[in-house]
Amino acid sequence: MKILIVDDNRDINDVLVKYCKNQGYSTMSAYDGKEAIEIYEKDGADIILLDVMLPEIDGFEVCRRIRKYSNVPIIMVTAKGEDMDRIMGLDIGADDYIVKPFSPAEVMARIRAIMRRIGREIEVETNENTIKCGNLTIDIEKFSVYINEDELSLTKKEKELLIMIASSPQKVFTRDNLLDSIWGIDYYGDIRTVDTHIKRLRAKIEKYEKKGWDITTVRGVGYKFEKISRI
Repeated sequence: MKILIVDDNRDINDVLVKYCKNQGYSTMSAYDGKEAIEIYEKDGADIILLDVMLPEIDGFEVCRRIRKYSNVPIIMVTAKGEDMDRIMGLDIGADDYIVKPFSPAEVMARIRAIMRRIGREIEVETNENTIKCGNLTIDIEKFSVYINEDELSLTKKEKELLIMIASSPQKVFTRDNLLDSIWGIDYYGDIRTVDTHIKRLRAKIEKYEKKGWDITTVRGVGYKFEKISRI
């Protein structure tokens, strides 16, 4: 699990990084609100520890912007203890609120509680050559995709798209991200070619998979790979 820690106090940031790593989590650090948004949009995260009093963009605004396109769990961390600040954080979409000074052990317990409550454990197995998400297996070395024992007939671009998106579950990829990475920065065609390829890729996955992992649309932003159920 990957945790984004956002706090401009480097001592606090370092302590949280240390505790998270001791619990087996991977971490990324940001020291202002602008950097936090850029890191999340580029690399994604499974949970965000977000300080309120930040340079550039405050934590409340960071939360608002991320909530426009993502449901990633967010724990607000702040020195402010007033009820209105806690209420505001929760109203704009935070999942929990911790007031400084806090015990790092308590923060770890809050993380575990949130992950249990909302069922956000990422059930993806990856290694150098394989990505496995439930019944869906991507053999990177062989450049092949399977659902159970059935190999999907995908084009080169469809396979490249699936590998890129499935490598970072829950991360939101913009159309520009995908176009630059798969078609190249010198591509001058219609950006909607991404939508066309995603639509065809989904249809091929849905032919076999009714309950599992798929590429979903984040309206107005792009796409992400997540666990779904088609009923």
